[in-house]
Amino acid sequence: MRSHPLGYLILVALLAGLALSACVAPAPAAPQAPAQPAEQPAQPEVQPASEIVFYNWSDYIDPEIYDLFAAETGITVVEDNYSSNEELLAKLQGGATGYALIVPSDYTASIMIEEGMLAELNHDNIPNLSNLADQFRNLPYDPGNKYCATYLWGTTGLGYNTEQLDTPPDSWAVFFDPDPNAPWYGRMTLLDDVREVFSAALIYLGYDNNTKHEAQLEEAKQLLIKAKAAISGFDSDLFEELVGSGENLIGHGWNGDYLQAQEEFGTIGYVIPKEGGTAWIDNICIPATATPEQKLAGEMFINFLLRPEIGAKLAEYTFYATPNQAAREHVSEEYLNNPIINPPADVMERLHYIEPLGEFEAVYQRLWDEVKSAPTP
Repeated sequence: MRSHPLGYLILVALLAGLALSACVAPAPAAPQAPAQPAEQPAQPEVQPASEIVFYNWSDYIDPEIYDLFAAETGITVVEDNYSSNEELLAKLQGGATGYALIVPSDYTASIMIEEGMLAELNHDNIPNLSNLADQFRNLPYDPGNKYCATYLWGTTGLGYNTEQLDTPPDSWAVFFDPDPNAPWYGRMTLLDDVREVFSAALIYLGYDNNTKHEAQLEEAKQLLIKAKAAISGFDSDLFEELVGSGENLIGHGWNGDYLQAQEEFGTIGYVIPKEGGTAWIDNICIPATATPEQKLAGEMFINFLLRPEIGAKLAEYTFYATPNQAAREHVSEEYLNNPIINPPADVMERLHYIEPLGEFEAVYQRLWDEVKSAPTP
């Protein structure tokens, strides 16, 4: 915080007269002018930082957007990446600073708001918030977009190699009741993401994916340990490329990432298992540690992203669903009609949101550590 100068400066002068003789009257003291308040210097107006760091998921923005923003504003955006909400949260809780923008998912944004980790947005700097569809302007964890603007939303399900698998996988059983003779046995990955992986196991078991019943969680943990024999590893960075190249045949992952890889490899399909999958909403927010200059530049970038044509560019590059209602007028019909990006009602009914669990998150993390440290069966 900037300090302000004191309102008044008081000068005290002590006048001492030396009497030269008893018969000489002392000269009267000259009257003092009343003290004047010191003039307050004008506070300099905050100027946006010339460079900011955007801590984001990988491949989650069209790089050309950075160039367009820099050309218009002179502000350079430098990108740093993480691969899970837990990694993002742990880094900022650990005291990392210097970031002007971050993209936490719904339940992580809720945790950050509760812990005072996010700065309140100045809506005067983000008039394009009005472009968000109504359902994204009053989300339960951030009513009125006080701390965040919705970035994109999507689903988590199964990607598969269409060239080597004639029939798409339709159940989480490929992981949790694996057939050692199946061609995908040992050629699959689960996300390296505690809440996503436990959600998959809990949904398969028919439980609430946000359960706090430790017996149910223990059952899910045992399923995940059993699944280790059928997978090549836990991965949140390369799962789509491994499936597209044919090195793996099935992967637990995010719809937009698979659609991006489909553009490159042309051999990828994506399904939501019959038991259900997860849906999530990502948000662009400003950490409370951002300087006033970084915050202003960050708000300018958020406003830029919320322009209809820029929002459309973001959505079509990432293949994720846009919350920007105005942007939908600028995307292609192919994008709007793609059921993997914009799931139909029957699929939406099978999707579950991951909710914040407060201190109980530590229980999930402990069980996840036990899964990863357990020997492969």
